[in-house]
Amino acid sequence: MSMSPHIRNVGIIAHVDHGKTTLVDAIFKQSGTFRENQHMQERVMDSNDLEREKGITILSKVASVHYRGFKINIVDTPGHADFGGEVERVLSMVDGVLLIVDAQEGPMPQTRFVLKKAFENGLKPCVCINKIDRENARPMWAYDKTIDLFIDLGADENDLFFPHLYTSGSGGFARVSPDGAESDMRELFEMIINAVPPPRVEMEGPFLLQVNNLDYSDYLGRMFGGKVLRGEIKVGDRLEMLREGTNKKPAFNVTKLWTYEGIQLKEVDKAGAGEIVMMSGLDGVLISDTIAMPDTATRLEPIKVEPSTLTMTFFANNSPLAGKDGGKYLTIHKIKERIEKEVAVSVSVKIDPDSKADAVKVQARGELQLAILIETMRREGYEMQISRPQVIYKRGTGELASGEDVGSKENAGKILEPYEIAMLELPEDSVGPVMEEMSRRRGDLVNMHNEAGTSRLEYSISTRGLIGFRSNYLTLTRGLGLFSTLFDGYKPYSGLVETRTQGSLISKDSGKLTRYAYEDVMERGTLFYPVGTELYAGMIVGACSRDEDMIVNSTKEKHATNIRSATAEQTAALDSYKEFSLEQALSWLRDDELLEVTPKQLRFRKKVLDHAERRVSERRSEVLV
Repeated sequence: MSMSPHIRNVGIIAHVDHGKTTLVDAIFKQSGTFRENQHMQERVMDSNDLEREKGITILSKVASVHYRGFKINIVDTPGHADFGGEVERVLSMVDGVLLIVDAQEGPMPQTRFVLKKAFENGLKPCVCINKIDRENARPMWAYDKTIDLFIDLGADENDLFFPHLYTSGSGGFARVSPDGAESDMRELFEMIINAVPPPRVEMEGPFLLQVNNLDYSDYLGRMFGGKVLRGEIKVGDRLEMLREGTNKKPAFNVTKLWTYEGIQLKEVDKAGAGEIVMMSGLDGVLISDTIAMPDTATRLEPIKVEPSTLTMTFFANNSPLAGKDGGKYLTIHKIKERIEKEVAVSVSVKIDPDSKADAVKVQARGELQLAILIETMRREGYEMQISRPQVIYKRGTGELASGEDVGSKENAGKILEPYEIAMLELPEDSVGPVMEEMSRRRGDLVNMHNEAGTSRLEYSISTRGLIGFRSNYLTLTRGLGLFSTLFDGYKPYSGLVETRTQGSLISKDSGKLTRYAYEDVMERGTLFYPVGTELYAGMIVGACSRDEDMIVNSTKEKHATNIRSATAEQTAALDSYKEFSLEQALSWLRDDELLEVTPKQLRFRKKVLDHAERRVSERRSEVLV
């Protein structure tokens, strides 16, 4: 049975706000996937709560529509470089990409990352100039800018004649020219069918697939799949798994098989080459594993994923307030179990095998990825304490390791750290403060240009220097700055980066933060919590205005006397307290501090809560230095 010519697998690339989700919704509505009477949730592709809030796509989903006898599988790609691992594996499933560009803003630096990867994988882009019905849309300008971007990324002559349409997701139309009269999506379906090649697969021969999609179900255990590269698969087939670095070939029977229909998985008995499938029957499967008929295939080349560059250590919450905020899962065992689940479905999150028994050390691609994992866990009812993010260092070997530049001769024996290329796009009037911030973090300006009030800066900077940068950057650019990074290999250690210039205000006793104490303490720095917050000794209640830690009496009550004074009754206005997002909080920590995360609260604390013990350990570390 030769089905493949009637399948199209296409990846969608779009910048955060450029209307990808609305456009996909319009495609669904018109292909009849949603019957009229079915209640349709806006933004079908972003199913994770956090994705909705942050407006970013984290996990890549597959959805499919039918048109004129063709099945179109649409695979969403994350635009964020922290999820670079996700991008690589999505592109290995598709045969073409659909780039969505905002008709007013033109292509954005974030889309460069995924586009560059698409060109490297030999995928031809089709382009939708979207939101052309907005009042300040400039579709022809956006089209020219897209050509510039392709030239910039080294596209060859043929790639510059890319198929393109002018679309509106909210209006539900795709037009051949900006002033066309088409009022539906038909042209878009036609463009996908004609411009995206059918899957490059072998119809005949023994079944072969490379795993690039993982899922987990409490009932079925591990689910895994990808694009069928050869032959066909049936429920009950005997298959084996091959993995890099091992000669073991575990065999298993396919217990269930699914393909995508709309946004749901649909159980099927069999599927042919070119189709994107999921199956179950074997545990412990990882991204890049080869699944094949026994003794018919050699292991496929692994999918390249950018390496993890940061680690963060999770501890069980042992503070005096543990379990008081409605947390359901408090033990390190439960925390580890939950993180193992995450490792099972994520490409670049790993557990460091050298973790101590009472802690879980997690490696990931970036702090956004770690912050999202922690935020997801606290919403599920986990409580934990987390140490400051640390960079993963390597030592130069003088020999070239596989695919890494740790081995150049001049770096032999040096300590190397990961570097990023950071691309910033921001309003011209914020450039000064942002450049100041970047040089404080030891970033080197590589490139800069201005255009119509917007500046683009490109920096080479150590990953360490970027910890905590994102939230500062958004403050400095009043939320208008865009920021993306690309991993740029390991280079020699760049020296100390000055991160935080304020010490901590540490609570002396346990109790509630009183108004009387608040007035007193606010003269010494900035508080983090409102009056009435439950505190404990050793908890950090604020940032000191000087660079030193200070123990403050934050629970003291006003002494009641029977002498009334004319002035004492006047209560001063209280300074407002500073609230932290999870990402800001993680980057504010120092090495001897932890962030306590519960479903309701973020609390800063010293690792050693007892003041006298803490002094002793500080002295010890001074002696060691």
